[in-house]
Amino acid sequence: MKDYLQKAYAFDGTVRIYAAITTAMCDEAQRIHALWPTSCAALGRSLTIASIMSCTYKSNEHLSIKINGDGPIGQITIEATDGKVRGFVHNPGVYLSYQNGKLNVGDAVGRNGFIEVIKDLHMRAPFASTCELVSGEIAEDFTYYFAKSEQIPSSVGLGVLMDPDGKVKAAGGFLLQVMPGCTEETLSKIEDILSNLKSCSTMIDAGYTAEQIIQEITQGDYELLETRELKYDCPCNKERFARGISSLGKKEIEDIIAQDHKASVTCNFCNKTYEFSEQELMNLLNKEA
Repeated sequence: MKDYLQKAYAFDGTVRIYAAITTAMCDEAQRIHALWPTSCAALGRSLTIASIMSCTYKSNEHLSIKINGDGPIGQITIEATDGKVRGFVHNPGVYLSYQNGKLNVGDAVGRNGFIEVIKDLHMRAPFASTCELVSGEIAEDFTYYFAKSEQIPSSVGLGVLMDPDGKVKAAGGFLLQVMPGCTEETLSKIEDILSNLKSCSTMIDAGYTAEQIIQEITQGDYELLETRELKYDCPCNKERFARGISSLGKKEIEDIIAQDHKASVTCNFCNKTYEFSEQELMNLLNKEA
């Protein structure tokens, strides 16, 4: 099954729901970064919510997320546009679990820290907001973020299931947001449903589609609106890194040429390496002149 997102309205249009299947995306991130299970679960959950959030914005509006906790994973960095997402963790080699075998994402991320969200909505300046972490479990943290920073009562569910070999078996999530006009009776019903809902990764591992996840959350009271493709995508290229080298300035480029006679730059998001020969560095230097 390809990764995708399904958007729907529910409960007479008073609730908005986004459900996503992100197994392939998380598997690609695991492959690129050689992630250990808990690092993979943390990054996978973060990629999932970022991909969902990017589909709530207009086309080409860009989202950047940093999750900075005090756990061993260190900073999680995510970028997303139109359902295309990329990201990395500071420490990919973290494997923490509870006695029952469930991955301990909360301790790996840390409970003391913050989420920083920057939205480039093509206005005069990007919109930035910061919110403290609640548990490090990512889903609970973003539920709190939406309520505090965006004043939207929300519920976020995220899951990444790993197989015994440390590979991604199932991944996905949902974002439910309450809209004006939602009654207390509906809110009570939603709370009851969510309290008994299977985990996202369990449903997806059992073969649930995004539509079936919405069916479970709404008990059939929904209207499908839009389907979007999701994928791990890094648009880096040599020209972008050349501009980055040029921005270092004349003196720094001269030092690189004198000491190393070449430059090698690796993208944090996809681990591709770009080589610049001495002549290519000289050409960049001449452009700076």
